[in-house]
Amino acid sequence: MSFSSPIRLRLDGGALAENWSTLARLSGNAATGAAVKANGYGLGAREVAARLWKAGCRDFFVAHWAEAEAIADIIPAERIAVLNGAGAADMAAAMQLGAIPVLNTPAQLSAWRQARGGRCHVMLDSGINRLGIGPEQLKAGLLDGLDIDILMSHLASADEDSPQNPAQLAQFQEMAAGLPYKRQSFANSAGIILGRDYHFDLTRPGVALYGGIARAELAGLIRPVVGIEARVLQLRCLQAGDAIGYNATHKCNAPTQVATIAMGYADGYWRGFSSKGRVRTGEHWLPVLGRVSMDLVTIDASAAPHLAEGDWVAVDFDLTAASAVTGKSPYELLTGLGQRAERIWA
Repeated sequence: MSFSSPIRLRLDGGALAENWSTLARLSGNAATGAAVKANGYGLGAREVAARLWKAGCRDFFVAHWAEAEAIADIIPAERIAVLNGAGAADMAAAMQLGAIPVLNTPAQLSAWRQARGGRCHVMLDSGINRLGIGPEQLKAGLLDGLDIDILMSHLASADEDSPQNPAQLAQFQEMAAGLPYKRQSFANSAGIILGRDYHFDLTRPGVALYGGIARAELAGLIRPVVGIEARVLQLRCLQAGDAIGYNATHKCNAPTQVATIAMGYADGYWRGFSSKGRVRTGEHWLPVLGRVSMDLVTIDASAAPHLAEGDWVAVDFDLTAASAVTGKSPYELLTGLGQRAERIWA
């Protein structure tokens, strides 16, 4: 038995591929990879990876080993990098799978060397102070005996014109001097815009692939990938003074045709959209009324008398505008999209 979902994501595979091509062009002579972690930023890692491979991408980055395993039958495992590294519990399965760990700590380096793990990548911490070998840990001989393909680091503030960017660049270059590696990688989506000095051999875009405007310079170049549609469950005419939703945060000041649609914060439509979001039917934009709840959103449908139960409305999910309204980053908005929605690729 199979039921249709009352929520669907319209996903534009052409826009995804075009965004990658745009970022590849902006990366100059550097190759361009793709971050497909967090289930392809919420859109479906297998579908995303397959389309990016077809577009020409050859380097893929995930966070966990299970994410690598999930795409290793459609992407050659040796083209998949696992950013969170390989601990003792992962070692046997990691070597069997064949994806490449990004080693982040002296203990991981030692364990990989002792296991004769072969090819690896290494993360240097140039100032974000998360994962990676810090300057104080980079001792002589630390990387001896390792077959390092990519030596990488990660920018903390590339979305801003911050003095941290050139400081990290200088730190990365200083740390990398004299180390054994085949390729270097530094720039994320926003880092690509910082220019040639940040590109090295390989760039690693993420959010911009999926329609996020990582820096203002990308506006007009990056196409939206995600559209959301939800089904109308009910229509009612409320009277002046009637309250809507939890805590009665909206009261009608006139007779109002109210539609309830089948989505809520369990689907990634966050409470920050309460009385601020909007949906579209035809040429009409209809505002959200009251508080977004777990499974339901109420909208003012007075301007759309044609709307009926069972109809679909398009939810405004422009990532830049939605981020401003909700206070959530485009990363959170994308990766928070719930699994109840049917994902339809075009």
